[in-house]
Amino acid sequence: MKTLLITGGMGFIGSNFIRFVLNLNQEFKIINVDKLTYAGNPKNLETIDQKYPKRYKFYKIDICDYESIDNIIIKNDVNFVINFAAESHVDRSINNPSLFCDTNVAGTISLLNAAKKNKIEKYLQISTDEVYGSLDFQEPPFSETHQLLPNSPYSASKASADLIVRSYFKTFNLPINITRCSNNYGPYQFPEKLIPLMINNALKDKELPIYGKGINIRDWIYVNDHAIAILKVLLEGEIGEIYNIGGDSEINNINLVKKLLRILGKPESLITFVKDRPGHDLRYAINHEKITKELSWKPTINLEDGLKLTVKWYLENENWFKSVITKEYLTYYEKQYNQR
Repeated sequence: MKTLLITGGMGFIGSNFIRFVLNLNQEFKIINVDKLTYAGNPKNLETIDQKYPKRYKFYKIDICDYESIDNIIIKNDVNFVINFAAESHVDRSINNPSLFCDTNVAGTISLLNAAKKNKIEKYLQISTDEVYGSLDFQEPPFSETHQLLPNSPYSASKASADLIVRSYFKTFNLPINITRCSNNYGPYQFPEKLIPLMINNALKDKELPIYGKGINIRDWIYVNDHAIAILKVLLEGEIGEIYNIGGDSEINNINLVKKLLRILGKPESLITFVKDRPGHDLRYAINHEKITKELSWKPTINLEDGLKLTVKWYLENENWFKSVITKEYLTYYEKQYNQR
């Protein structure tokens, strides 16, 4: 049985990946390490330890704590490290860049050093398409050879981490892969992100704040498709390579929100436009030809179906919504949009 060390496994993408792997494959044991910040929610994996008592363990640890990470790798005979742990919200990075450098850069170095010391089989860095910067409307999608031109403290911290991961491959021969994915959506996403925020506000007949004119374009991928791609790269990806993961679902923000309102049966009059955030990238688009050709992966859930599945999940899990919308979150949210 192979052991995976998953960092940030109580977050949105990490928790979805853990459920996917444990449900799919009896050959893997999961060690989940998470600092449990505001976006790391134990309710995301509430029954997993009961369902898989011999194949799942959780440790509340900061990835910057090298000694603890090293001990966990030794104690659990870890084969692979997959780093999901990250501060990930662009707005928060504008308000506090230092926090993002601490977790996303220094934390990655801590994990790499532990992985190198213990000679793990592979280290997989989960990154983002935002490291490439912004595209104009007519430019071709990002490929793996696209120059890194991050425009926010968040994306700059992720680009820095990617480069450090690559350096450990080149300098120390550490077996690594890096994946860069487009915008994820689906169950268990913290409601500061666009899709769950819009769903939550619409259900309460509150205003739906959209930056600028809503023309910014993103490529969207259902989180389960991302999980499948990550496992493919972990097991089959060529050592040292970077793989882009895209959803083939480019859409601007205003049209995305209108789709959600139609699914929810809510009026477009709820939409309100707010002052744009600084450095707001115009467009992201992913060319995933490499992973499709080399690893036979492609997205399977289109945007229409994925949004319906996502809305259905949030409607059926109102208690989860209530558990994550804390006083701290509401205070931050109100302050954030009142500033715009």
